[in-house]
Amino acid sequence: MATDPTQELSSGAVAGRAPTFVRTRWWWIRHAPVRSDGGRIYGQSDIDCDCGDTHIFEALATELPKDALWVTSHLGRTRQTAEALWDAGYLSGGAEAPSPTVIPDFAEQNLGEWQGLDRAGFFAGRRPMAASYWFAPADERPPGGESFADLCRRVSAAIDRLTAAHAGRDIIAVAHGGTIRGAIAHALGLDPQGALAFAVENCSLTRLDHFAGDGAAGWRVGVINRHSWGQTNPSRHTAQG
Repeated sequence: MATDPTQELSSGAVAGRAPTFVRTRWWWIRHAPVRSDGGRIYGQSDIDCDCGDTHIFEALATELPKDALWVTSHLGRTRQTAEALWDAGYLSGGAEAPSPTVIPDFAEQNLGEWQGLDRAGFFAGRRPMAASYWFAPADERPPGGESFADLCRRVSAAIDRLTAAHAGRDIIAVAHGGTIRGAIAHALGLDPQGALAFAVENCSLTRLDHFAGDGAAGWRVGVINRHSWGQTNPSRHTAQG
């Protein structure tokens, strides 16, 4: 039977050694789809999501570890998605609902004056970007807002803080498309523009594991944009947060 080398690294199963690395597993989930935006860009606007597709949450809930630290952004759609997962079977045996830690640094990109604009009209007036799932180049800062590169910096700093504070734990982070792309960039050492090539669809799972020990640390990628419930349409534009 094949062994999982990441399990050996974290458990010390190699040649009976004591544990060498501490593994902290990040389970990133993008919130459920927003359907009440009226075709407008919402970014950091606090707008509800649609958690009516219960089969999606039932499938995803079975993959998530128990006794995990839950974190969300301060935007309500991430909390709504977390609650839908708890109701779909994550909680069992009368377990109490977790109390998620709210991390404002995990919010979607602040799109400033672009928020509220008609999305189709906005894209019609922009030069298309190849290999990108976003509104603008990573270094472009919307009037009154922040660039995607700005988002990457705040997301990276928050990930480092939480990884250090909760080393060795499972962390379930319900967040946004931009936030999760920022986490991928942090794990892979990508420049922000490179991270915009990743599709991160609603309710998808991204697993990023941090290993630390023996004077070294690094990340391993488990899955990105995994759909527990089956196939979705890959051509659907998913730039929104």
